[in-house]
Amino acid sequence: MEEKLKDLMQELGNAINESLSDSDRIAAAIGEIKRAGYDVFLVLEATIGFNKRDDSDDNDESDSEAQSEPPTKRKFESTGKIKLTSQDQKFLKALKIAIDEEH
Repeated sequence: MEEKLKDLMQELGNAINESLSDSDRIAAAIGEIKRAGYDVFLVLEATIGFNKRDDSDDNDESDSEAQSEPPTKRKFESTGKIKLTSQDQKFLKALKIAIDEEH
């Protein structure tokens, strides 16, 4: 992975963390939960995707919009399978949700 992209990803992570830490609304909600006698564990997961643009794509943007073709719609397919971590399995078990495991 390019060092520049790695630095930018780190900066994005820091910015997200800082914005959550500085949120009065989040702090108030956590404070209410603690006052109710509970410990709070906040774990957030973000999925961020990156696509490297071709240099030719940048040049196309400067051309007249009338000449450009509409963007192609992406198609996504699902295999119907998901990967569960051990934490996922424990969580589902705690909610009494059975998991059919394929072998």
